[in-house]
Amino acid sequence: MIKIHPFEAERPPAPLSGAVASVPYDVISTEEARDLASGNDQSFLHVVRPEIDLPSETGPYADEVYAMAKTNLNRLRDSGVLVRDLESGIYLYRLTWKGMSQTGIVCCCDAQQYREGLVKKHEFTRPDKEDDRTRHLQVTEAHAEPVFLAFHDDETIASLVRTDLENEPYCSFEADDEVTHECWKVKDPQSYVRAFERLDALYIADGHHRSAAAERAATTLMGANPKHTGDEAYNHLLAVCFPSSELRILPYNRVVQDLAGMTKTEFLERLSTVGTVVPTQDPTPSERGVVCVHLDGAWHELRFDAARIDASDPVESLDCALLQSLVLEPMLEIDDPRTNQRIQFVGGIRTVDELAAKAGSTGVAFSMHPTSMGELLSVADSGMTMPPKSTWFEPKLRSGLFVHDFSGSSS
Repeated sequence: MIKIHPFEAERPPAPLSGAVASVPYDVISTEEARDLASGNDQSFLHVVRPEIDLPSETGPYADEVYAMAKTNLNRLRDSGVLVRDLESGIYLYRLTWKGMSQTGIVCCCDAQQYREGLVKKHEFTRPDKEDDRTRHLQVTEAHAEPVFLAFHDDETIASLVRTDLENEPYCSFEADDEVTHECWKVKDPQSYVRAFERLDALYIADGHHRSAAAERAATTLMGANPKHTGDEAYNHLLAVCFPSSELRILPYNRVVQDLAGMTKTEFLERLSTVGTVVPTQDPTPSERGVVCVHLDGAWHELRFDAARIDASDPVESLDCALLQSLVLEPMLEIDDPRTNQRIQFVGGIRTVDELAAKAGSTGVAFSMHPTSMGELLSVADSGMTMPPKSTWFEPKLRSGLFVHDFSGSSS
């Protein structure tokens, strides 16, 4: 049984929503954030990337970075850019991109259910990134960015969503990436609470570091509160929950900067030992088990030998795992893709031409078939973890449309 909670959202007035909403903190660099927020004091990047308002030599994890996040969040509140709802609610958030829509339920999930494994993970987290988000939460005392969750399709929830979508959204805008963002406040939040009780699990699609940090912050506050009941605001984690059938995963491609001392011919010969390699004019893999490889201006198709794919293993049968175990590690000496500086990961939002350009004449690019939602759910249900950079979700949630303040006693 999944628990969700209404909350008193802090959100921008409708006319300001487009100016406030920003891309998530982890998809851009500091310099990109500084450029995007230039001339826009209302941008939520001032909260999630507060280093843009400090001298360029400031370290990314310096105390003043987190203090600036708190200062900027309070500035947005004091100036009326963020306004707190007087009544707790649940919200709908619809993103439309390239003719397709996905509608999520904005609510708070339960930290205890995360601890119990009812909010399921499929990735490891990096300690430095987890520490960063934990400090951001502890200093701001707010969940500034929601976690992106998925659930198995449920007709009761779908019916509630359809009914609420018949009303006009309270805000609607098109972002510069041509994604349309629309938000509603639902009429009967308790009907959603009851409907979610029918679910057995929620799945983290995107935001493993944010969810881990939110749980850590909640655990710290729980330990300091001898009267902890579990109903405190800090125990409620901000999330947007989507039916899995509406979500799209784009490929997460790879580029290695060199061939580890091999010539192009030698590398292609070694590739042929793990599958069939043929020239191709189409750099997009047609199905699972196929990777397209760019070498020195030309594309090749690598089709892994079926005998090398253990279909019974939900992780090792993934294309990114096959590439790692059969090609990247033994041939290109990429032992740990999380730390090796010779490999670069390129989200599927980038074109294959950009991918090829990154490889240049001396490196190699791998165009991947996207991981499916079914594969992600299977791995999470198994209690296993995917290889790093297995999924790239688009469109991305915008930050700043919903903030959950847990500094007081409200939920």
